[in-house]
Amino acid sequence: MANIVYIGASLDGFITDKNNRLDWLHELPNPEGLDLGFADFMARVDAIIMGRNTFETIQGFDCEWPYNKPVFVLSNTLKEVPKVFADKVSLVQGELTDIVEQLAQQGFKTLYIDGGKTIQSFLQQDLIDELIITTIPTILGGGTPLFGTLNEPLKFKHVNAVRYLDCVVKNYYVRQR
Repeated sequence: MANIVYIGASLDGFITDKNNRLDWLHELPNPEGLDLGFADFMARVDAIIMGRNTFETIQGFDCEWPYNKPVFVLSNTLKEVPKVFADKVSLVQGELTDIVEQLAQQGFKTLYIDGGKTIQSFLQQDLIDELIITTIPTILGGGTPLFGTLNEPLKFKHVNAVRYLDCVVKNYYVRQR
């Protein structure tokens, strides 16, 4: 089983700007429309776990639903997903270890963990096996931080770096246990 974070972050470690927007992620020139390895990453995963805020943000994108894998939304407040997403999204709640175990029992072995609070919660419980962080050369000066407080340090080994568009770097880390 592997729980993997795949996310873009600013040079100063934020995943949204001060207004909770993601526009800055798409300001880099990308004339060929490269996906920067996202399709290859998605081919590795069985399902996605994201928080309610991330789910609501994605609903607001002006595009078709971007995922062809099952999506599990962590929420203690949502009671049901909008009907248009009923065949794509399931709500889950409870202890993260229990949720991960239940998904494993359903055959989901490699999970994409997405969303600021969700990533921080998984890290607090030492449930992240890999971090794939694409650093965008922008300093936001505030916003949603990628990382939060931890009870103890978590050590990761850097295993690879890939440069895209002559300005962004995707770093791959594996949890050292």
